[in-house]
Amino acid sequence: MSGIEVRSIDYVPLDERHGRLWHLGPLWFMSNAQIATLAVGLVSITEGGNLVWSLLAIVSGVVIGTFFMAFHSAQGPQLGLPQMIQSRPQFGYVGALLVWLFAYVQYAGFNVFNTSLAGEALHTTLHGGVRLWVVVVTVVALAVALVGYDVIHKAERLLTYAFLVIFGVFTVGVLVTLHYPAGSFDLGAFKWTPFLAQFGVVAGYQISWAIYVSDYSRYLPPDVTVRKTFYWTYFGSALGGIWLMVLGTLLAAWAGKGFDTIPSINTAGDKVFSGFGAIVLLFSALGLVSVTALNMYGGSLTLISAIDSFRRVRPTLAVRLVTIAFTAALSLVGALAATSHFLENFQNFLLLVLYLFIPWTAVNLMDYYVVRRGHYAIAEIFNPHGIYGRWGRHGIIAYLVGFAVMIPFFSVGTLYVGPAAKALGGADISLFVGLPVSALLYWWLTRSIDVAAETRLAEAEAAELEEAAHAHREP
Repeated sequence: MSGIEVRSIDYVPLDERHGRLWHLGPLWFMSNAQIATLAVGLVSITEGGNLVWSLLAIVSGVVIGTFFMAFHSAQGPQLGLPQMIQSRPQFGYVGALLVWLFAYVQYAGFNVFNTSLAGEALHTTLHGGVRLWVVVVTVVALAVALVGYDVIHKAERLLTYAFLVIFGVFTVGVLVTLHYPAGSFDLGAFKWTPFLAQFGVVAGYQISWAIYVSDYSRYLPPDVTVRKTFYWTYFGSALGGIWLMVLGTLLAAWAGKGFDTIPSINTAGDKVFSGFGAIVLLFSALGLVSVTALNMYGGSLTLISAIDSFRRVRPTLAVRLVTIAFTAALSLVGALAATSHFLENFQNFLLLVLYLFIPWTAVNLMDYYVVRRGHYAIAEIFNPHGIYGRWGRHGIIAYLVGFAVMIPFFSVGTLYVGPAAKALGGADISLFVGLPVSALLYWWLTRSIDVAAETRLAEAEAAELEEAAHAHREP
């Protein structure tokens, strides 16, 4: 495939499948290997935790959180569909709007933070004003998102190679030139609250990628294995996440209360050699452009899915352009209006993402891997009167119950601390409550689903599905 992508939420026919499985590795590595991820590693240090326990919280949060997002990746090649449209079998043709709304807010919210950081990085190095660079970053990201899937994959591969050189040198410099306060590596200085706060934000950040992953694997041929798709996604995302979050923790421990993301990176880089901080920041801005494009691309798919719930949408280039431009404009307005309280707002936003998507990921993965075992009648996903119904009560009930039982365990800074979290000294363990409750409840509610009948219907509609996909292709 070449040129501007036309397909959006529609099924990708077999003769359009292309790409190499290993491309998922650099895509998810570079998606995480950017300085918005670095900011995720600051939470424990800013709340009074020491360095060694911050590092352990990061590694454990990444290991667990990435596990869920990587399993979503395997759905793309098997179904040939973007991620969020796959929620219809669990939540219904209209009911899936519940999670699509939250997903769209996530895309726009992340881009507010991404473009704000990129604008500050470019202003620090090239001057011209933060607002100007926010606009430039948004426009460039819009162009990348519009060209679509193939250029995003290629850009992430090229950025990965450059990252390994530039951030490799930067990381060695941080380890060699910076000094850390006494007690940084004291294992006896464990504190539950900052440890679980850091763990929760990290796990939430990794799980937040779950709504993206099939978007970037759906053009792969279906004969790639679930195991290999999982591995390339998991290790790419986990390595990128751990690398940048650990850097964030190291920089925060070194800078102390004076830490500020962009100035601290600049200063630490200049300790390697004069001017290297500017090189790191300029490259970091490119990384933020790429992940902003990912968010616009995914936001467009989610917005088209939502519109399609009310009025059937024929996937065209014009539809992609309008929805990407709207998504870009929304995040641009947010970025231009953003306040300076970046870290506090970002942490709260990540926790909100964690809370909203824990029940969804539990329901979606339980349905795919246990209940239906990957067998879906794909044509019915686009049928408002099809077998999946307009309202999927099983998925909606499991989601709402899972979310409700998490509320007492929420701990969101000064905004809200639930009674269970207060009893635990402010520690947040809602992740470990919502996941099993939603997953097990959904499994129990769906015991009567006739998966064999759905499989027979899928087989009967397979040829028609391919023909319809070709008919929707623009000339």
